[in-house]
Amino acid sequence: MTLTAAAHDTLNALASGGGEHGAHESLSPLLVGGGALVTLLLLLWITTRFNRDR
Repeated sequence: MTLTAAAHDTLNALASGGGEHGAHESLSPLLVGGGALVTLLLLLWITTRFNRDR
């Protein structure tokens, strides 16, 4: 087995979750995306508070 073939097999195993279910069933894409959006908006708000012209 060459290094390229071994890397390909490893990436396939990692992408498929080790041959099991794949993505975690309890993670909702809508909830994760909404949480990320809220977090980024909070960080943007904090950054703009510290970056005021005085």
